[in-house]
Amino acid sequence: MPTLAFQMPDRGGGPTGPRIRVGRPSRRVRTLLMTLGVLAVLGMVFTMFAGFWTDWLWYRSVNYSSVFTTTLSTKIGLFFVFGLLMAVSVGFNIWLAHRLRPPLSAMSMEQQNLDRYRMGIAPYKKWLLLGITALVGLIAGASASSQWRTWLMWVNGVSFGQKDPQFHLDVSFYAFDLPWYRFLLGFGFAAAVLGLIAAALTHYLYGGLRVTSPGARATAAATGHLSVLLGIFVALKAVAYWLDRYGLAVKSSDFRATDSWTGLRYVDANAYLPAKTILFCIAVICALLFFATLWRRTWQLPVIGFGLMVLSAILIGGLYPAIVQKFQVQPNEQAKEAPYVEKNLKATREAYGIDDSQVTEYPGVAETKDQAKLRDDVAGAASIRIMDPNVVSPTFQQIQQIKNYYAFPTNLDVDRYAKDGKEQDTVIGLRELNYAGIPKRNWINDHFRYTHGYGVVAAEGTSAASGGGPAFTESDLPSKGDLGSYEQRVYYGERTTTYSIVGGPQKEIDYSDDSGEKTYSYQGDSGVNLENPVNRAAYAVAFGEPQILYSGAIGEGSRILYNRTPKERVEAIAPWLTIDGDAYPAVIDGRIQWIVDAYTTTNGYPYASRTTLGDTTADSLTATNDQRAVVAQQNQVNYIRNSVKATVDAYSGEVKLYQWDTQDPVLKTWMKAFPDTVQPRSEISGDLMAHLRYPQDLFKVQRELLTRYHVKDANTFLSGSEVWQVPDDPTNKTGDAVPPYYLSMKMPDQNEQVFSLTTTFTPNGRDNLSAFMAVNADPGTEDYGKIRVLKLPTSTTVSGPKQVQSQFNSQQDIAETIRLLRGGDSEVEYGNLLTVPLDGGLLYVEPVYVRGGGLKYPLLRKVLVTYGGQTAFEDTLEKALDKVFGGEGTPVEPPDDGGTDEDEGTTPPPSTEQPATVQEALNDAQAAFEAGQEALKNNDWEAYGRAQKDLEEALRKAEAAQSGGAGGARSNPSASPSTNPSTSPGSTPRSNG
Repeated sequence: MPTLAFQMPDRGGGPTGPRIRVGRPSRRVRTLLMTLGVLAVLGMVFTMFAGFWTDWLWYRSVNYSSVFTTTLSTKIGLFFVFGLLMAVSVGFNIWLAHRLRPPLSAMSMEQQNLDRYRMGIAPYKKWLLLGITALVGLIAGASASSQWRTWLMWVNGVSFGQKDPQFHLDVSFYAFDLPWYRFLLGFGFAAAVLGLIAAALTHYLYGGLRVTSPGARATAAATGHLSVLLGIFVALKAVAYWLDRYGLAVKSSDFRATDSWTGLRYVDANAYLPAKTILFCIAVICALLFFATLWRRTWQLPVIGFGLMVLSAILIGGLYPAIVQKFQVQPNEQAKEAPYVEKNLKATREAYGIDDSQVTEYPGVAETKDQAKLRDDVAGAASIRIMDPNVVSPTFQQIQQIKNYYAFPTNLDVDRYAKDGKEQDTVIGLRELNYAGIPKRNWINDHFRYTHGYGVVAAEGTSAASGGGPAFTESDLPSKGDLGSYEQRVYYGERTTTYSIVGGPQKEIDYSDDSGEKTYSYQGDSGVNLENPVNRAAYAVAFGEPQILYSGAIGEGSRILYNRTPKERVEAIAPWLTIDGDAYPAVIDGRIQWIVDAYTTTNGYPYASRTTLGDTTADSLTATNDQRAVVAQQNQVNYIRNSVKATVDAYSGEVKLYQWDTQDPVLKTWMKAFPDTVQPRSEISGDLMAHLRYPQDLFKVQRELLTRYHVKDANTFLSGSEVWQVPDDPTNKTGDAVPPYYLSMKMPDQNEQVFSLTTTFTPNGRDNLSAFMAVNADPGTEDYGKIRVLKLPTSTTVSGPKQVQSQFNSQQDIAETIRLLRGGDSEVEYGNLLTVPLDGGLLYVEPVYVRGGGLKYPLLRKVLVTYGGQTAFEDTLEKALDKVFGGEGTPVEPPDDGGTDEDEGTTPPPSTEQPATVQEALNDAQAAFEAGQEALKNNDWEAYGRAQKDLEEALRKAEAAQSGGAGGARSNPSASPSTNPSTSPGSTPRSNG
């Protein structure tokens, strides 16, 4: 029988079979279904439109519509270009495979099974092809549109003017070009793989590829088609090998299993780099062999070549570098790695702006014995802040809240304001709207009547009021004081996280005074006008609030305010910036302005080690207040600059971006991509300049890098002997890093005090002090941003913050006083432990607060001071300083272990008189304390003041009685009960190591 009898033609169709008539629904049902379908589609379309339209209206309202249009057009362009490329690539390969199908298919069980599928899809081939290509196009387009930042940086990239030490290419190649090339390469791989899968399935379906059928496994046409696709894949792999060579300069790896390393090491330069070059050549040859199958029609050579490429990748790319590392590097690591460590040190210091940091030796002990002179020098060394902005917020809240629907942030801010012609550190906060305190919660109250906070409250940072509370320089409602006249209404703030509708027929609650409640109607042009019914409908859908559409409280002049937190507004307007975690308010030119520091970052600086912003900027404050967290566009970075200072008007919401770092190439790149969004630095007013400061998150990143990169010698870096760490906050039990502190102070090489940001370092795994670090945070000075590090000698032990805190808590007289302060239902809370360099030594100062009575807000009660082994615990800073430098301070000693007096050789006999005197004084102190708490509950401030004086006098008598007797209160258990230092936060004694 002829061979054709065993084959059947494939014409792309098949028998249609008899038609089966199915009962059709009635006209009414079809009309209803059609109507519902149309309504559903319209609803989906309008929902999508509402999101787009409200975004456009918001950007237009803040006068940054160009940001919206540039971002949107870039996303749309990338979506269509790459979506179309992917759709065409996959669709073309399916079409070509179908076109190259064999005219006849073999008669086998495999082909008979496939015939059913071929006949089933035959009537829908075009629709199926369109559906597949549309699906892969949508997925690819959506993925490509997310690369809008990469595209804009590539097309607008500005030269760094610096070259990497290995390939001698400008840093911009790694920061701007290489990420885009990697995206293109990834897209090419995806297109090749999807095209290969689609072509193989199509060839299999139409008989071009066979698994069990007799004869050749693939037709010549299928072989040529698939070989070309495999050749493209291998050619892309060759490009990947070539790019991997440059990628070594920005590659991160573990170094000795302890450190993260970025850049080439010895093994990279001498094994991986030549291996990548060899693999590139092999991949090119292998790709050519695949392309040659168009003429040879056999896969023998390409398959052999591909196998050799895989084997080479294992041997040359994996095994050979491991051998080099094991037998060349490890036996002589210091010598081999030192040249590459030097490159890493240099690049990392440049990338994080710490290359000009000044490290000087500091003795850590006083150089002069003249105590009177030291006491006089304290005033010039620092304006010591005893008001901790992270502790006194509840005090501001209790005294200055006025109404329950106002509140202050959890952490207040430190700024500088002039008083009597002298600049002083000031603790400042805004009286913002507190939605939880609104008397009656409903939609009208939440969004129409309670819309804004009111006024600034500020207090001196270096002093306290007579009762231990803040010494306010701006207070009451409306606020009045040293700040003069300014617009006090706060429509935009850190607590305003919901929308408000203002300016319409519904009046707002402004504030209340003795004459009653005042109303107000917003007069600004911020927000989006809701007079247009289309706008109202769009916001009703976007916010899921149908009342916006029909509420009678919305009418002529109504405007909706949203995206109201300062960081949120800056991030939306400049989505290419990383936002500092701490926005702070300042009164500038008669307005309350939020000041927001913003950073430009990249992850592509060659040889610079990477850091994770979320981890590096975390401390004991971010652990308890998520509003302090950095808003990072890139969490992993190896280059950062504080390139932009932004302001947000608390009344109008107006956002201004100012160019701060005029040399930053990353900022210049973004300014090319988004022209006219960032104003030049010359536009910063003098009043605004006076309130700018060095940002905390940048400082935290830099101090973390300086724990390792303060050394410049490669061998020292490799040995790890000089590694520091940021100590844990000793004033609480969170176990998180101590936050940096703003303080006006003078470093040893400075002539006068400047507003600074300070921190301390301890040796890795130990608690004694390694170094003190400060950066000039005042932009009005010449050396703004200069980092100074005082490095303490390793041969002597200087107490670190945790040890100082432990010594405070372990001293008997201090512990006894703290026990009394904790009497009743009171709580003792430690403020910031400030460190100040003074005449070769280090002065530690810590305010101690008491939360007493039913009011439960902290008031300053004591100040701890230690210097040169002398410690004082007094009611005021001045008294504590006088005692320490007057020689009357208590010497710092290890905690008493109950042993004998070794100096005398005998145990002193117990006193028969003195303990009774101490006990009487302590009883008087307890009575005075309880009287003070009762006065607090009754809001009797006059009685409270008398009680505090009585308490102070009783404690003074107890101290005098104790120091005058042989052993004092220690010999009387009832007068001085055993005090465990661990009962105080952060007070566990630790070894000096």
